[in-house]
Amino acid sequence: MYQKNGSAIYKENQILTASPKKLIVLLYEGCIKNLKLAELHIAEKNIEKTNQVLIKAQDIIAELMNTLDFEKGGEVAENLYRMYEYIASELIKANVSKNAEDVKRSRKLVEELRDAWIEIE
Repeated sequence: MYQKNGSAIYKENQILTASPKKLIVLLYEGCIKNLKLAELHIAEKNIEKTNQVLIKAQDIIAELMNTLDFEKGGEVAENLYRMYEYIASELIKANVSKNAEDVKRSRKLVEELRDAWIEIE
């Protein structure tokens, strides 16, 4: 029988009860976490783990792209989409190069986006 630990239950409840804004922030935080892990794995020269966490970050960016509402969001949604496309492209390049500086630049962009979402009332 499978039992969840307390941390997993807490995370699941946090997601299930989150507002749409909070879900976006959680996606950004998940992406940032994976990018920080990528930087660590690059330093350790662990190519497999670097690849895994960069793919997770790419998946999160793809999910953020899929959540955009172009009818309601208009120009803001279009600008976010272009930013997400750029970040996704940079993450692919970083995964090929395994260059920590490439990952760091993308992480900084995602952190700025997260901070902007946190500021929205």
